[in-house]
Amino acid sequence: MSAVAIPLPPALAAMLALAVGTFLLRLSGPALRARFTLPERAGKLLEVSAVLLLAALAATSALTEDHAFTGPARPLGVLTGGVLAWRRAPFLVVVLASAGATALLRLTGVP
Repeated sequence: MSAVAIPLPPALAAMLALAVGTFLLRLSGPALRARFTLPERAGKLLEVSAVLLLAALAATSALTEDHAFTGPARPLGVLTGGVLAWRRAPFLVVVLASAGATALLRLTGVP
């Protein structure tokens, strides 16, 4: 009796490869932590760069759409959410207030 190989669809094979790669990458962090250390200054710079990258991503998605300025409604909605998050409001309140502020501004004709 011979084994019959069932071919995987390309999308499933790609998902499995990505899952295995992600697992191995996450496993390598704790495994390499004891062998590889960064200077304290480099660690601080990595922390700051992660925050800056997230801030740049938030600013880009809040201010632009299709390579053009979105108009003031979306940035003002993001600002509303940012202020509420800074004041430690619950996440649901932050999201609803941000979306509500944007919707109200657009309802009044602000682009």
